[in-house]
Amino acid sequence: MNIPTSQEQKTTDKLSTIGLNEYRMRTEHLLQQTPLNFSFDKNIISHYKKALNYIADKKRALFLAEKMRVDYVFHTVALEGNPMTLPEVKTLIDGITVGGRKVSDAEQVLNINESLSYLLQQVRSNHFQLDKQTACAIQNLVARNEALTWGKFRDSYVSIGGTDYTPPQHELLDSLFEQGRTELLKEEDIVLRAFLTFLWGSLHQFFYDGNKRTSRLLASGILLTHGLPPFMIHSKDQLIYNQTMKEFYDHQEATQALIWLYSYYTEQLQKFGFIKSE
Repeated sequence: MNIPTSQEQKTTDKLSTIGLNEYRMRTEHLLQQTPLNFSFDKNIISHYKKALNYIADKKRALFLAEKMRVDYVFHTVALEGNPMTLPEVKTLIDGITVGGRKVSDAEQVLNINESLSYLLQQVRSNHFQLDKQTACAIQNLVARNEALTWGKFRDSYVSIGGTDYTPPQHELLDSLFEQGRTELLKEEDIVLRAFLTFLWGSLHQFFYDGNKRTSRLLASGILLTHGLPPFMIHSKDQLIYNQTMKEFYDHQEATQALIWLYSYYTEQLQKFGFIKSE
């Protein structure tokens, strides 16, 4: 597996050492504010793009996505604070009621399972698209009976806990979505497009709830369509995931988040045998 050079690692370490604000002041000329409404250092990220030497296999990626269904659903709901255990999640997915749990917790599990089924069906039939219709269809399943509304963009203000960042006004969402979608489709590197899609959807909060879940599914749709397995955050990594997203929300600067995402996903690709041998 290709790994960053020592110089790249020094650059990455520097981000943690000098702090993000100081880093931005020193390298403002390198940071590009894109139509996605956040910036990242393309020089640094290009090294991670080139180092990720993967094997694309759509049939195997879809097979793997189905095999990891229970894990995907479990880790997704666990990140939302759902207390259901892995065996309980499997039991629910198998169609058997689990006693002693809140109806809302069980429904959240079933919603994620159904949204994953929808995504896989769209990819298998070559109908998956990065567009508003698909995003709304996924969120309609993800946040059913959980959000204020589901299946459509929000029509009022929302906030994100733990950060002072304020998502865009709802009147701007349609234009911001189309602007971002156009920019994302210009990105030829599929993995980077998926990561940027996740960050973009999470930042703009197009919906009242389920934004990160919906955005991860959109990112996974991009990956699966191009022969790579879905992107999944494990519940054991919730702290670093939350810290990474908070830093991103606070500064709308994605370099550190992208580095973490590349590192995290590369480990998954290696585990599942999608990394080319040297």
